Amino acid sequence: MNLNALFNISYGLYIVSSKKGSEINGQLANTVFQITPQPATIAISIAKQNLTHEFIKKSKIFTVSIISDKWTMIEIGRFGFRSGRDIDKFADINYEIGMNGAPIVLDKTVGYIECKVIETLDASSHTIFLGEVTEAENLSELNPMTYDYYHKVLKGKEPKNAPTFRGK
Repeated sequence: MNLNALFNISYGLYIVSSKKGSEINGQLANTVFQITPQPATIAISIAKQNLTHEFIKKSKIFTVSIISDKWTMIEIGRFGFRSGRDIDKFADINYEIGMNGAPIVLDKTVGYIECKVIETLDASSHTIFLGEVTEAENLSELNPMTYDYYHKVLKGKEPKNAPTFRGK
């Protein structure tokens, strides 16, 4: 079996954010996809050991900021390779609090989706959260960041908690 075939699945890159009380946190995620049109429902996959996972489990809400290919590795690194337990990921970031109470990243962002969790699925090291879309908007006409662009142009790697981590 050649599991490298899985690396041909198309992905984007997103900032998934949530809240716990008055605290906010967000992380880079590549597993976000639409499940149904009516009601509009999406799924996300979040590592159980991530702080964002804890926030989503507690608040039952999340936002997805669809980042553009204008993001730099420094900006990506803040959300993808640093823990909200160690830094305030939203310090010096242009964001607003969405209608559901979770942050939405605004700079170089294509759009956003706000969700309330309607179901969870245990997936070993990760939880799949199904979210009913409660709000969504386009913010720009920039191109969304794809995982292919991240790898080939920015030369990015997967964090160890990513569903697509290759272990190299």
